[in-house]
Amino acid sequence: MRRRKTRVIRVGQVAVGGDAPVSVQSMTNTDTRDAAATARQIRELALAGCEIVRVAVPDEQAAVALKEIKNGINVPLIADIHFDYKLALQAIRAGVDGLRINPGNIGSRSKVAEVVRAAGDAQVPIRIGVNAGSLEKELLDKYGNITAQAMVESALGHIGILEDLNFSDIKISLKASDIPLMLEAYRLLADRVDYPFHIGVTEAGTLRSGIVKSAVGIGALLAEGIGDTLRVSLTGDPLHEVKTGYEILKALGLRQRGIEFISCPTCGRTQIDLIRIANEVEDRLQFVDKPLKVAVMGCSVNGPGEAREADIGIAGGRGAGLLFKKGRTVRKIEEADLVEELIKEVENMLENY
Repeated sequence: MRRRKTRVIRVGQVAVGGDAPVSVQSMTNTDTRDAAATARQIRELALAGCEIVRVAVPDEQAAVALKEIKNGINVPLIADIHFDYKLALQAIRAGVDGLRINPGNIGSRSKVAEVVRAAGDAQVPIRIGVNAGSLEKELLDKYGNITAQAMVESALGHIGILEDLNFSDIKISLKASDIPLMLEAYRLLADRVDYPFHIGVTEAGTLRSGIVKSAVGIGALLAEGIGDTLRVSLTGDPLHEVKTGYEILKALGLRQRGIEFISCPTCGRTQIDLIRIANEVEDRLQFVDKPLKVAVMGCSVNGPGEAREADIGIAGGRGAGLLFKKGRTVRKIEEADLVEELIKEVENMLENY
């Protein structure tokens, strides 16, 4: 797939756009005013592979907490701010690595100029975040509804404000919960500007439905080469957002972090308890960050071939399974020992990785 060409910005130590890898973001769901709890959650997200973290800054107390949060983490921190330009200025002074604002809703032009000047001096990029649920009233009146054209016009208006102030350290998002709307908006804007895009399906839903919607929406854009950083928006523990983000990227061959897990859907040929085995193996390997391909297959039809293509895998037989490693058969293992033996072999591979 051909990647959309964009300029490069830096969010802390993370490059976004150009040829940089598509980065995985998330957002805390703690009370930002509780600096200790927020920093703790960010560290957990970072261990799972999260590369950029955003926090809500609804008031001055939350803005004050940013410095302590920043000092307790080692990933770039973005402050999400609406309506109050003073919070943006406080966030910059606290040392955040990025802002998520809409220039049109934080005050007069002079206030926006003050924020932009401070961001430029501190080399803090700004994400313009257009959301289908909060479009300007005049655009809703003009288009009669929420449309992709209205979203793009909103984005271009905000971009124009920053460009008029000679600020170009920008990334853009055009999020909606409606996937066709979101796709159309990103596609329309992709040919209009060369700024990097942050992509995602907003308010995607709970774990089951949200993962499906996010995989469809984010995956469709990435397959077209659109997207430089992403967030999977789920109702629940943000750790799931990070894991799902990497699974989407791995499915498209764009990132290789962690286990690529292959398992068959089972059928009448399966003669081991494959569902239990597969779930247990995947669960025990979920925190591995090395790019290994692990296969758990149920029978001798497709199993051996798939397992041989993996770095390591098993193919089930009658009450037992064959262990494959780097394309060769290693040994036969009784069903009761399949999980433990496979995990041991993976751990040995990781030690020598």
